[in-house]
Amino acid sequence: MIWVYASIFGASIASALLPLINIEAILAVTISQQHDHAIALVVAATIGQMVGKILWYWGAVEVERAPWVRRQLEKPKAKASLERWHARAEGRPWFTAGLLFISACTGFPPYAVTAVLAGTLRVNFWIFLVTGLVGRGLRFWVVVAGASTFLGWI
Repeated sequence: MIWVYASIFGASIASALLPLINIEAILAVTISQQHDHAIALVVAATIGQMVGKILWYWGAVEVERAPWVRRQLEKPKAKASLERWHARAEGRPWFTAGLLFISACTGFPPYAVTAVLAGTLRVNFWIFLVTGLVGRGLRFWVVVAGASTFLGWI
């Protein structure tokens, strides 16, 4: 059974880095075959997703050091956009946490984009991590519960 958890964990990391991989579908199919392990599989998927999103977050924190990125961010349009987002987030931790949670939970705006933006704006890592874990966990549980109710798995 450990290989199933490891597979979900790995697929979750991959889906966090490559949004074309649909972890929700993979998770729903896996749980359709492993009814008794639904909670543990949701936890594995949630942690895997956050490992991948943390890579996006830290990548964005460090990416400004790259000369090409620095030049792109100095362009007036990019600079104005970044300044607008910085003004929205600065001094408003509840707004920032709410946006991160909604994105993690609903996928709108896309959570990969939100993770990069959070890293670029240097949002407190713990706010990013907690809202992501709770939001992604809730998202995966709703998907699994909805699919199982619809198809009568559990």
